[in-house]
Amino acid sequence: MTAESGAGTQAVERAMSLLLCFSDEDSELRISELCARTGLGQSTVSRMVASLDRLGFVLQDPRTGLYRLGPTAVTLGSVALNSTPLFRTARQIVQNLAQSTGLGVNLAEFRDDQLSYLCNFEGARAPKNFTMAGRTAPLHATGMGKAVLADLDPAYVRAYYAEGRADAYTPHTLTDPAAMEAALAEVRSRGCATEVEELAFGRACVAAPIRGRGGNVVAALSISGPLSELDLPNRQQDWALTVIEAADELSVGLGFSAIRAPQPRQTPAAAAEPGR
Repeated sequence: MTAESGAGTQAVERAMSLLLCFSDEDSELRISELCARTGLGQSTVSRMVASLDRLGFVLQDPRTGLYRLGPTAVTLGSVALNSTPLFRTARQIVQNLAQSTGLGVNLAEFRDDQLSYLCNFEGARAPKNFTMAGRTAPLHATGMGKAVLADLDPAYVRAYYAEGRADAYTPHTLTDPAAMEAALAEVRSRGCATEVEELAFGRACVAAPIRGRGGNVVAALSISGPLSELDLPNRQQDWALTVIEAADELSVGLGFSAIRAPQPRQTPAAAAEPGR
């Protein structure tokens, strides 16, 4: 690598590190905050932010002087979503399901050990003033996460807990691996997963796995909303049938055939081997 290409790579990495400072919790930042989070000098950050501003990756509020992500970032995010086969297959189905149930419907993809929301639509009975697209979800504290974990090798689940990844979001979160094993056995038996106030108080969901062409679970779909709207003691079976049917339709759309037996998931150690 030449000195010139090395400097160019460093500049790109620094610019990307600035963009990665923005989050839902910190959507607007000052130059001084960007410096503190990246460890870069003020002159470097100011110069790079000016370039990102010119390209539309960030915008500055003229009143407060704070920076936020700009329209170019939104455009690239849309391009990334629209190029995802699962998103293209699922978008209309998810939207129709939200409209017919009046509840929130979420779609998330499992990739690189993360469950990432691709899209969500809100029904009239479960409104939100923000989008879930692009966020990640904890596997152990969501219905969609359980739908994924139920398909993975038990060694993966044990490692997940051993690594301390099972944070408690509420007193109902399954932080005990034995409790999770029992819950996952139930998911396999019923074909769907439930989550009741394990991620947030007052909310619940019913989720089902989505299988890819090879038969393994690659994503999950959920119906979610306030406890009172889902009314799980009386309507859980109805919601389960609804979400399983929609997830099965998406699985077929991705090329899955029930005739094909799912291939067993590899353990984390095997998954790390070259060639996977």
